[in-house]
Parts: sequence; structure tokens; C-alpha cells
Amino acid sequence: MEHWDGQMDLFDANPQREVSPDQKVVVFDLETQRSFAEVGGRSQLHKLGVSIGVAYRYDRDEFLVVTEDEIQQLIEWLLDADLVVGYNIRGFDYEVLRAYTDQDLHKLPTFDIMYDLEERLGFRPKLESVASPTLGVGKSADGLQALEWWRLGEVDKIADYCREDVRVTRDLYNFGKRHRWVHVDRFGGKPRKVEVNW
Repeated sequence: MEHWDGQMDLFDANPQREVSPDQKVVVFDLETQRSFAEVGGRSQLHKLGVSIGVAYRYDRDEFLVVTEDEIQQLIEWLLDADLVVGYNIRGFDYEVLRAYTDQDLHKLPTFDIMYDLEERLGFRPKLESVASPTLGVGKSADGLQALEWWRLGEVDKIADYCREDVRVTRDLYNFGKRHRWVHVDRFGGKPRKVEVNW
């Protein structure tokens, strides 16, 4: 691993490392109806309930936005995918979806960006800590805000936020795949340049 020297080496992009447009690669994220405290802790993720799910498919260049009543559409996209990409989907989103399917989603071909970075760094960075220094964009809100919107019935705001998270995750995956590195914020220092092989 290298430390970032402050130079944005954007000319090392390799167009051969782009996702093929005929590959069924799906990037997805969920927001929930309830907090960990409301369901008895992190061991009860399947009780959180989906408020909004968003998925993006490369082969269609299309976003799918679903409510809990429509969640089977998103699950079908996942089951049909050549690869599922996300940020902490193995530890969170798949567990939330256990309430909606008998399929073992952990058996799906999955690339979890957070877990890959954890193997390289020894800790789990937040999406914001990678997206902001790498792409120059941050999250538009957070999960607690999304829970408050759910309580207020502002589902459109949750959908916009979740769609933006999927877009950022997709763009981060594209960047890492193309350039073979991402930046990760460090406390009190310059972002760290982390070599990746996505």
C-alpha cells in the first residue's frame, strides 16, 4: 500500500478495466424502517424492515427504486446478476433481506467494497471516508436522517438519498476498477492512497 503524495494521477486509467455493458452487474443499497435499538441490536437485522431499496444495473444503465411491497423486484435483480456490488452489503443489506426471501443471498457472486478495503487496511472505513477523498463527493445524508424521514412519511427523500448512495457506490467501484486505487481519509492526516484490484 502506498501513501498518497497529493498528486491526482488520473491518467493511469485503463478502459479495458471498465464493466462490460453486457455484464449483469448490480449495485444496490437499502434503507430501513427501524433502528438497531428498536429491534434489539445488531443481531436482529432481519427485523429492521426495508423502507426503500435502490439498485443500478450496468447492462440496462437503469436504476430500480422499490418500497417494501416491491422488494421482490430488487431481489430478482440480485438473483439474476453476474455480480452484485455494494458497500457493507454482506454484513447489513443481505441480512435485512433475509426477512423477504428464503434464498441464501450470501451465495451470490458478490463484491463488497468495504470488506475488500478492510482486508487491505485492517479496519472498516465508512463509505464517506472513501468516496469523499476519491470522488470529491460525500453522502447527502445518513441512516439516522433516513429513519427520521420514514417516521415523517417522507419516502421520496429516502429514495433520493438511497439512489445517491447507490450512484456514489457505483462511481467509486468504477473509479477503483479503472485506476486500481482509491483514497481513504485518515484522522488528522492526508488521505491514504490504497491500491485495489477490482
